[in-house]
Amino acid sequence: MNSSFLKFSSITKKIWMAFLGLFLMLFLLVHLGINLCLLRDDGGKWFNDASHFMGTNYLVKIFEIILFGGFFLHVFLGIVLQVKNWMARPVRYKVNSKSTTPFLSKYMIYTGVIVLIFIGIHLMNFFFIKIGWVESPVDMLEGGEPDFYTAAEWLFTQPLYSIVYILLIIVLGFHLNHAFQAAFQTLGLEHKKYTPAIKIAGTLYSIFIPFGFILIPIYFLFI
Repeated sequence: MNSSFLKFSSITKKIWMAFLGLFLMLFLLVHLGINLCLLRDDGGKWFNDASHFMGTNYLVKIFEIILFGGFFLHVFLGIVLQVKNWMARPVRYKVNSKSTTPFLSKYMIYTGVIVLIFIGIHLMNFFFIKIGWVESPVDMLEGGEPDFYTAAEWLFTQPLYSIVYILLIIVLGFHLNHAFQAAFQTLGLEHKKYTPAIKIAGTLYSIFIPFGFILIPIYFLFI
């Protein structure tokens, strides 16, 4: 296997990482929109109706397969690329020079691991209940469907859970901030005309998404 092939392979992995990352970011907007239904003063009707639709619509079920496939491929490629970077520099330099690498870029693998832990907790508390792998902490709705509104209310009224949730969401924000900009850079869209706008959009996105999710535990804790 020659070096040119390895170089092409790494670039290809990064391009796939970028596309998958942007795809997951679009999904986060949809997911946030559904979760904000929790803030409606309707006893959870909108949120449970949305959960029912997401759990029974066949197109959504197909999309779930694509989503999970894209997510796991994104994680796999991230690990592979990070391991290759570590192997390329197995010994730290004795004299530390000032690095030009963006601060968040150095810690993407670590914020990514924390985000992965967060997603695991989230799946256990919601998705795994939906598919019957985990018992619901609250009574079921009529028809045997999980009452996800009451389950969310039960979780977010627990201070420890909400504090951990908020901290993990903040870490997600840092991960998104660099990921947004890095994705466009990988796709060759870095230009003096576009880069400032991309950085602003990335910053706004990485603030808006965490802020929206953090509103939910704050609502159940204090309102």
